[in-house]
Amino acid sequence: MNHQTEVPVPLLAARDLAKSHGRTPALRGASVELREGEILAVTGPSGSGKSTLLHCLAGIVRPDGGSVAYSGERLDRLPEKRLSELRRTEFGVVFQFGQLIPELTALDNVALPLLLTGTPRAEARARAGEWLERFGVRGQEELRPGEMSGGQAQRVSLARALVTGPRVVFADEPTGALDSLAGEQVMSALVHTAREAGTSVLLITHDARVAAYADREVQLLDGAVVPQGVTV
Repeated sequence: MNHQTEVPVPLLAARDLAKSHGRTPALRGASVELREGEILAVTGPSGSGKSTLLHCLAGIVRPDGGSVAYSGERLDRLPEKRLSELRRTEFGVVFQFGQLIPELTALDNVALPLLLTGTPRAEARARAGEWLERFGVRGQEELRPGEMSGGQAQRVSLARALVTGPRVVFADEPTGALDSLAGEQVMSALVHTAREAGTSVLLITHDARVAAYADREVQLLDGAVVPQGVTV
């Protein structure tokens, strides 16, 4: 009998992505796959196209060429209304500087994605409080971003990204603005929570210590994925 190992279908797959900013190419045929429940680190020097790749995979920008498929849907062909729905319900995004709304408290920042999907306010705030506790920032509910440390604010950003139960979290240099201790705390919290929930994580980083938290690493150089076994 011929026993063949079944290769799992990737949850998210980019094929031959091309994207330019004006006349400057950012991606030149990049191909990446993210599997269900996997933590994937995308590394490379500044200007290698890492953030552009994340934006294409999250449906924030459309590639000039190539394809992005998520759970059987071609993201690069979807109307903006469907992309917005996916970003509200299936995707969570964490940026280097958190991008919390400065006028809102920590609790209201985390509750906001739930409110946008129609969750009643009392339920949204209760669930937001639970997520703040998971990320070790219980007691900071009424603080605004300007009143928190960088590490606290980034953990609030992680709680906001995960509160809707997304299938994929996109984390763009989530520790880039933090000192090493705060960075380790943030990464430990992200990895533990993602593992617990079965969430896939696409992690953009230039820090080898952060990349070490991932199951697998791909390197970008000049907008293309470096073949395995090649050192850059």
